[in-house]
Amino acid sequence: MKKRTMSLILSTALMLSVGLTACSNGDEKTGTDMDKKGKEEITFMIPEWGVPSDKMLEEFTTDTGIKVNVETVAWDDIRNKISVAANGKKAPADVVEVDWSWVGEFDSAGWLEPITVDAETMKDMPSISSFKEGDKILGLPYANDFRIGYFNTEIYKKANLEEPQTWDEVLSQMKTIKEKDIVEYPFTLPLNAGEGTTTAFLWLTFIRDGKVFNDDNTLVKENALSTLKFIEQANKDKLINPINTTAKDIDTYRQISSGEAAFMVGPTSFVGRVNDEKESSVVGEVMPILPPSASGKATKTMALVEGIGVTKYSENKEAAETFVKWYTSKESQAQLFEDNNTIPTRSSVLEELISTNKLKNTGAMLETSKLIESPFPNGVPKYYTEMSSAIFNAVNKMVLGQSSAEQAFEEMNKKINELAKK
Repeated sequence: MKKRTMSLILSTALMLSVGLTACSNGDEKTGTDMDKKGKEEITFMIPEWGVPSDKMLEEFTTDTGIKVNVETVAWDDIRNKISVAANGKKAPADVVEVDWSWVGEFDSAGWLEPITVDAETMKDMPSISSFKEGDKILGLPYANDFRIGYFNTEIYKKANLEEPQTWDEVLSQMKTIKEKDIVEYPFTLPLNAGEGTTTAFLWLTFIRDGKVFNDDNTLVKENALSTLKFIEQANKDKLINPINTTAKDIDTYRQISSGEAAFMVGPTSFVGRVNDEKESSVVGEVMPILPPSASGKATKTMALVEGIGVTKYSENKEAAETFVKWYTSKESQAQLFEDNNTIPTRSSVLEELISTNKLKNTGAMLETSKLIESPFPNGVPKYYTEMSSAIFNAVNKMVLGQSSAEQAFEEMNKKINELAKK
């Protein structure tokens, strides 16, 4: 009996030991989100300009117990990495960069996890509209880049002109400046066969007439054609430098900070650039203003924002969402501006930076930031890349003299109609 009893005890102990070992190995295999110190871990894929400081990450870990492993990846490569990983039903990272133009495609493919957002954040972040697909929020914007007007006050004084109110007035003023031989090419706008020309077409139509697309995602003909005719006329009158048909977008915008252009609507980054002695020869001369529209000052503007979101195949969704909300919080946005010069997407943070003079010579920057809306009535379409190609190629052909405004419209409209029916 004693031998049998001892045998049973030993067998039971062995089974418990094996069971505990199996459980332990199981946890390690499933990649529990714990490191050796018991901290939960997530991965964060972001371009260099969006990387938070070590100090910020350490504070986040202290507050939440979540360790963040940052993977710095070039912007151009992130979309492909997400696509390849998702096709294998894997997460390239728990939290990833999400450009505004990727949202429709990512939603259609099911690559992102919806994020819950409270009403206060929705109100404080106008550009969140770019990350909405139906009732879902698929990312939170962290870097602002809305379109705002800029005019060179010294050039305007020489021409005896006042700040423009409408786009017709812009065209008339640019002609005056050119005729008086003050600036050869007073207006600047991207016109190359690239994405920047598409976004220029979109924001110009949106700001000018308030509507780019119908509810069925087709173009509003009258408004689109009006924009094309404006560009065509400015090009024919040689108000835009011919080099813009091939130049990089950023180089066309730099014409305002070099004094080569008198007026533009462009990225918010130029609020700082035009007053940076390292980049500008017109420090103190360029004023950020509300863009003009068809009948007066604009009531809307478009943002080309960058955000972050949680990947569908993340095994750490709750921790990932906690990080997304922390990274886009008021405190983090203020610190990211200090560390990386990132323009905040929260109106409250932008207002604080302006009121404390951390952002200088901002003109109508805050006022314009509150006008951000999405030009897409149903969210960014999944076929955005194909649509963009149709738009920029049509515009580029037009300014190269290979087609008229009407022909350019028909070319892009045919393709967009085809895409909208899919």
